[in-house]
Amino acid sequence: MRVAIGVDQEGAADSESQLRSLYEWLLADAACRRHARPVLGSGAAAVPGAQGDLIDVLSLVLGTGFNAASLAVAIAAWRRSRPGAPTLVVERADGTRIVLTGATEEDAGRLLAELERERA
Repeated sequence: MRVAIGVDQEGAADSESQLRSLYEWLLADAACRRHARPVLGSGAAAVPGAQGDLIDVLSLVLGTGFNAASLAVAIAAWRRSRPGAPTLVVERADGTRIVLTGATEEDAGRLLAELERERA
């Protein structure tokens, strides 16, 4: 399953640095680094001749080596380690969006349930 993680842009002046921090956190996880391969990028279409866009999305593919449960735990742990962590938006390839505003066990459980839920 492919997922994209972004920072809610309202009030998130440092969204790129927040995504870079989460990216580094995920790379520190051996299973994520080996199986999910997180990638930073831009959701905007590239314009020929223009400088690169700001980084606004972290993409990764979940599978058996690094699954939805692993991602939910990693995001919750990262959020707990950051004072004033931003609101994250996790989006599945089918368009399902999960907005995370807290760093509680319930948030991790809700993320896991939404990622694993079949799109009706």
